Amino acid sequence: MPELPNASDDLGRVLVVVPTYNERESLPQITTRIRASVPSARILIADDNSPDGTGAIADSLAAADDQIHVMHRASKAGLGAAYIAGFTWGLEHEFDVLVEMDADGSHQPEQLHRLLDALVDADLVLGSRWIAGGGTQNWSKGREVLSKGGNTYARLMLGIPVHDATGGYRAFRARTLRGIDLSSVASQGYCFQVDLAWRTIQRDFVVKEVPITFVERVAGTSKMSRAIVVEALWRVTEWGVQSRMSGLRRALRGAGGV
Repeated sequence: MPELPNASDDLGRVLVVVPTYNERESLPQITTRIRASVPSARILIADDNSPDGTGAIADSLAAADDQIHVMHRASKAGLGAAYIAGFTWGLEHEFDVLVEMDADGSHQPEQLHRLLDALVDADLVLGSRWIAGGGTQNWSKGREVLSKGGNTYARLMLGIPVHDATGGYRAFRARTLRGIDLSSVASQGYCFQVDLAWRTIQRDFVVKEVPITFVERVAGTSKMSRAIVVEALWRVTEWGVQSRMSGLRRALRGAGGV
């Protein structure tokens, strides 16, 4: 049975940013589900010039519903770049809450109210697969081990107190995004998600996790690649080493050393 929305009206204007690249099969359904789940939310489809015609479908959806907007980007530039562009548009248009959501149905719109309800007393809410009540559907054991292992590595390497820093279903307050310097973010994929979570924690914003069930896509092609995984491991290692070196230098200065 679908969960009923229960988001607080105190949050202000909500924008759900949905990046797309070759999502013509799933996009109409996902926008319908978002509109049904949180009727007051607006949707921004950020299409990276999909060769399958997703952009034209997005335009038709927007023409039929004034709460759907479309951003046409010149080419495929990565998930992180698409979200940054969408967040920037949302901040320029004075939205109060900005939500990340996949277009393929992996992030269930029917669970969006969980994130919004938790955001009432938080600055960032992460939809988490790896806390009590969370999970995945139709994942291989290998992919589950990779995700849990990557999150454990990020948690230990960066010292972040969250269990699912790589997940892409999350809700930010506008003030949070304004406070983490989006202009300097260059990471992509899993790494982009870790980057934004870490920046938020470093600046002492309040971060919460709520359980979600991630559903493996049934249409289209996954954008996951070995390059995305390698980038995440490399950057998390680099950030962790830099953070530890900075901490060591501060400790030495405090102790009167070099």
